[in-house]
Amino acid sequence: MWQTITLSFLGGLVAGNALPHFIRGITKRPYPNVMGNGPLPNLISGWLGLVLGAGLLWRSDIPAHPAAAFAASATGLLLIGLFHAGPGAFGRKATTEAPPSVGR
Repeated sequence: MWQTITLSFLGGLVAGNALPHFIRGITKRPYPNVMGNGPLPNLISGWLGLVLGAGLLWRSDIPAHPAAAFAASATGLLLIGLFHAGPGAFGRKATTEAPPSVGR
């Protein structure tokens, strides 16, 4: 059962991390990435992450413990989502834009 929980958690975590990179890659928008910030490196790393996440979930033997596998993968997905929505890997970027001037 621990193998199912661990692999399901990691599968949710890895696949959830891959989604923003894959989406930024297919929409041709830059996004911070170890392999480079351009669309192509993000597409490739996002695709690899999705494949790796699917492989981890496949190896986790979900039918043996479906409730535990679902809870673990959902927790991994939520945690990486909170990470991306919060500080992210490179921290929050400060906005340097001046507020729009009123009446000019």
